Amino acid sequence: MDQRYEIRPGYTISRVINGCWQLSLGHNLQGELDFSDIMRGFHALVERGFTTFDCADIYTGAEEFIGEFVEELRRRGDYHPNDIQVHTKYVPDIALLDKVDFRSTEAVIDRSLRRLHRDILDAVQFHWWDYDVPGCLETAGYLMRLQEKGKIRNISMCNFDTEHLAQIVDAGIPVMSTQAQYSFFDRRPEKGLLQYCREHDIALFCYGTLSGGFLSEKWIGKEYTAPETRSQVKYMQVIEDTMGWQGYQELLLLLKGIADRHGVSISNIATRYILDQPGVGAAIIGVRSSRHVEDNTNIFRFSLDEDERSALRAHMDRFPILDGEPFEMERTPGSKYRAIMHMNINEEEQK
Repeated sequence: MDQRYEIRPGYTISRVINGCWQLSLGHNLQGELDFSDIMRGFHALVERGFTTFDCADIYTGAEEFIGEFVEELRRRGDYHPNDIQVHTKYVPDIALLDKVDFRSTEAVIDRSLRRLHRDILDAVQFHWWDYDVPGCLETAGYLMRLQEKGKIRNISMCNFDTEHLAQIVDAGIPVMSTQAQYSFFDRRPEKGLLQYCREHDIALFCYGTLSGGFLSEKWIGKEYTAPETRSQVKYMQVIEDTMGWQGYQELLLLLKGIADRHGVSISNIATRYILDQPGVGAAIIGVRSSRHVEDNTNIFRFSLDEDERSALRAHMDRFPILDGEPFEMERTPGSKYRAIMHMNINEEEQK
């Protein structure tokens, strides 16, 4: 498997994308992040070919930090800023969905350009919290107008289910990719989204592949106490509703045996399995420190054989798949999955 992927003619990304949600204010629940170490990690990742970064307008502080990195690249001259790809998101607040218009959309895109110190946004990944509020298709059209104005290179979607992604595509929006949560625990994309993406040349970018760090050696034989991050709060819910703690521990031991045979880590196996699924374009792995840079390079140094893939699939098939399409429960009023979502962030940031 190649580490890089020409997703569109002339536009190439790394198949492991550096995720920056973990850098956002309030994500870390225990201790502070060492941002100087993270900056070193960014440089090390780029030097090893991991040149694609994922952030969002609602990841408080993340766009600004990547903007600092862009400026460091300019000053050091090691890489030109155009040698990295920065994918951000456009996520209008749920309380303001009925007020979204072209002017407000362009203001957010312009703000991202300023924060990121970029002349054009490589990809804007559009998210709409509530399909019952009109305006989703029209807002995607606003992004197309901004693409025509030269402010956006590629238009992508984020957390769309198959039905509403198809509506966007049928409306003539040129969708490059879509993001969805996809891991050993959350297999909702397999219900239809993966097939749709394959049939329409849309790359699926997968987040949550390592489930907030739960797919690592340090959890073998451990009990869950308190979450370290907001990600772990979310993924603990997913584990509870699928494999449960016992099934999860059995999965870790299965992964450990496969990892040992290849001389790699559990997280390498988890990432490689998802990347091998037809229709998957990339996996997004969060960057919280420079410690895991070298580990990421191992993802492309081995291949899973059919027996290993079958063993992993057989284990997963013992347990239920989460209800609904991707992000459906996160949109459902009264759902515990929706209860942990922060849906009104941009309004505060624009004051």
